Parts: sequence; C-alpha cells; structure tokens
Amino acid sequence: MRVYNFSAGPSMLPESVLAKAASEMLDYNGSGQSVMEMSHRSRVYEEIINGCESVLREVLSIPDNYKVLFLQGGASSQFSMIPLNLMNGSGKADFVISGMWAKKAYAEASRYGSCKAVASSADKTFTYIPKLDPDTFTKDADYFHICHNNTIYGTRFTELPDTGNVPLVADMSSDILSAPIDVSKFGLIYAGAQKNMGPAGLTVVIIREDLIGHARDITPTMMDYKIHAENGSMYNTPPCYSIYICKLVLEWLRDEIGGLEKMKELNERKAGILYSFLDSSSMFKGTVEKADRSLMNIPFVTGNEELDKKFCKQSEAAGFVNLKGHRSVGGMRASIYNAMPEQGLKDLVAFMKKFEEENK
Repeated sequence: MRVYNFSAGPSMLPESVLAKAASEMLDYNGSGQSVMEMSHRSRVYEEIINGCESVLREVLSIPDNYKVLFLQGGASSQFSMIPLNLMNGSGKADFVISGMWAKKAYAEASRYGSCKAVASSADKTFTYIPKLDPDTFTKDADYFHICHNNTIYGTRFTELPDTGNVPLVADMSSDILSAPIDVSKFGLIYAGAQKNMGPAGLTVVIIREDLIGHARDITPTMMDYKIHAENGSMYNTPPCYSIYICKLVLEWLRDEIGGLEKMKELNERKAGILYSFLDSSSMFKGTVEKADRSLMNIPFVTGNEELDKKFCKQSEAAGFVNLKGHRSVGGMRASIYNAMPEQGLKDLVAFMKKFEEENK
C-alpha cells in the first residue's frame, strides 16, 4: 500500500508519472534502452532534454529572453553561483532573511561582496514575512534575493518587493509550479527539483539573458552560467534521468491537471482543508501568521512535546509519513506539494480529529 508522504523533500511524485516511468524503464520509446543508460549525446536523449525545456517554457510562460538551465549541485550550489555571476557591478546585494535557506544564501554571498539584510523575521522564529521598505534597498545593488517560499517555517511571499532596476533573484525550490508566476518580474529564478518538479539531482535555473556573461575571472568553469547556456545544459553529462522525470511531471501538470491556474486552485483547496481544521482545533495550532501562510508547507504543534512525539509515531503507523517538523521548529509539518492528492489532506484531518478526541 502506498503511504501519504508529507516529506519536505524529496517529496511524492504523481502516480501516473511513476507508472509511465516504470513502463518505460527497460525500453524508452522503442529505443531498446532505459533513459538511465542512454548517451546524453544521442538524438533520442536530445529530444528528452529539449522536450523538457519546451514544456517548462509553455507551462510557466517563460519569455524568449530567458535561458533555462538544467544544472546539478542542488539549490545550495546557487548560493555561490549567483554572486560569482551577478555580483560584479557594485559588488553589493540585498537579502530578505525569512528563514534558514535565505540565511545560508546571505552568508555564502557575503564571501564574495557586500551583502545587506534589508529585513529579517528571525525575531519571531521566521513565523512571518517581514514588511519591506523600498527606501532601505541598496539602489545600486547587483541583485535583490528572496526565498519565495520557506520550506522549514511555512511562510511565503504573497507580494513581490519592488526592486526597480535591480534584478530580483528568487529561490523557488519549494513552490515553483504550484501557481502561475510572472517570470518577467525576476532576473533569476532557481529551484531544486525534488519538491514539485521531479527527483533529487536536478536544479533548474531560469535566467534573463542580459545577466549571463559577467562571471568573475575566478569563477570555476562549471559555475559559469554562460558555459551552460552556450552548451544547452550539456557541457558535461547532465542529470539525465531526473530531467526525464521532470519532463513527465510537466506533461502531467499540463495535460492531467490543466496548467498552473488549475494547480493553484487545487493547492488552495488542499491547504484550506488543513488550515481550517487547525484554526478550529483545541489541540493543534498552526505556527505561522495567517497572512503569510504557505500553500506548500504547513507547520503545526500541540504545545506539548510528548504529545507531538506520540502523534508522529501514531500517524506514521497509520500511513501518514514524514510529518515530524524540522528540528529548529519542532512539532509537525505537512508538506503538501503538487503531487499530494486532496484525499490525503481529508484523511489526515480525519486522523487528527480522532487523535484529538482520544487524547483530551
């Protein structure tokens, strides 16, 4: 029996995608070989990687003056790649510290230039998105960085900062493809694939063309966006199988779900089921300020550590796995990415109601 996997990542994938991948495991499209073993230089694989980019451009409505790069190293490698490639004008960058990953991006970029934390929500354990005052922004910054959705703390930006001519850079690892976005408002978007796009091993970068080609002389070849853009993400062997699964996920999103507007509706409905219960429960409470609640990651607590442990143990036995919260927050966290079915939330809430009744 398949369980409901509430992991923050790697997360569950659509069952129809897994079934299709299984059916093609030994013989992809009559090629007589698995995607896992085919040459990345072959014509058949070229069709896969080009197809993946094509569907991503279609689904996200990516403008023509943006390059799509399929890279490795996780979103964390971008904490270095971004300043090495972009922080080469004034040598300055602004950051909103809204969680652990934003904090790590800020710390890494600070090795390469002058970084300013324009706002932080650390004072309340990152339970809200800080209000931003454009007057405090660095006018000549090379870029302005945000983490669009905070996986650990369950917050999200509902409104983008107005950065003027300064390129907005966003880590969208945990909410890309969950709703429509206007790509043209960003200079660069990056995302680890293992939440909403596919399996671990692939990192997607969407970058405006004018931001490419300015890397520092010391930039390692493999960390220069220009190298990857000029070589169609195949300067070296890309994460071939992860790109193939990403293509299947994108086709599922387009053909079975009906696109990002439909995906957004479904995600709002799913999150609403759990948030409605948390707001009415006498035992379970959400930890995030309502205005900034994420649709992807929902942390909650009982207020009693022993009860939290008991809930995690019993929920796992009942088929709801990976609900334990991040160690920096405690309690529980339900990560409900695109592939989590609506029924998963209904069943979880039913279990929570039963647990609450039995542990009054």
